[in-house]
Amino acid sequence: MTVLDDAVAVIRGAGQLALACHVWPDGDALGSMLALHHLALGNGVQSVAAWPTPDQVAPHYAFLPGLDTVTKAADFPAAPEVMITFDCGSIDRLGVLERAARAAGQLIVVDHHASNTRYGTVNLIDVDAAATSVVVRRLAAELDWALDRDAAMCIYTGLVTDTGRFQHANTTPEVFELAAELAAFDLPIAHLTRELFERHTLSYLRLVGEVLSQAELDASLALITARVTQEQLDRFHVGLDETEGLIDLVRRAGDAGVAMVAKESPDGVRVSLRSVDDVDVGSVAVALGGGGHRFASGFVYQGSIDDAVEAAKRALKG
Repeated sequence: MTVLDDAVAVIRGAGQLALACHVWPDGDALGSMLALHHLALGNGVQSVAAWPTPDQVAPHYAFLPGLDTVTKAADFPAAPEVMITFDCGSIDRLGVLERAARAAGQLIVVDHHASNTRYGTVNLIDVDAAATSVVVRRLAAELDWALDRDAAMCIYTGLVTDTGRFQHANTTPEVFELAAELAAFDLPIAHLTRELFERHTLSYLRLVGEVLSQAELDASLALITARVTQEQLDRFHVGLDETEGLIDLVRRAGDAGVAMVAKESPDGVRVSLRSVDDVDVGSVAVALGGGGHRFASGFVYQGSIDDAVEAAKRALKG
């Protein structure tokens, strides 16, 4: 039996599924989890879905169908019969839900990160998949769970965010084939694109203007760095979650092969890395306690924002 077969057998034998994704979930984490949540409920399987506190999501994900059905982390089963995690590379990224994962009878890890620590009893991980949502689509097919429009919208969200609107190197023929299948559910593509990538508050745009004006170029590392401080977030009245796409603006600088955004947050300095050349930023993030892919990764640093930047630079130097 393959790992996919193992996952299907566990799910088919479950009385209830407890689904979770990582703290501060992005489009692929939310889309993957909510897609399987929709499909489980639609096929008569009890399902609860949650992510670690804080319970809110970034405003550009508010349209996702099923957000109104999720469970608060405090109400998540303490010892699930079967728990499934999505897009979560290590068990500590489950935050307050880590205890439930350790107590689960079966723990299925669904992911596509090469840095995944394989902490489940069943590790359904495809490092060649463009997104975790791709793996979820395969899992649904093996379960004979037909897609519906809500699940298709969630999977599309994961697919389009993790491929950078089909612009990143992970955009394969399989990606376009899946996108065509999902679009056939009459998805509002223009509306989804606007919500996910283009609609921001004026305050955020002003914050971006200041942040970009202070960005620094390190020619020796071909690295461009932008910083977002808590003082700036407070002054511009912008939530940290709204800055998720800032790295995609910074990486447009043609002077650099690597882009970095360091943001102060309550849990430490959150650093995002992107590579447009041969630099493996995934290994950089792993060295600093994070994870991700060769071209996109991140880590959380306990210390000052300047120290976080310097730590990343040292790792890039090797």
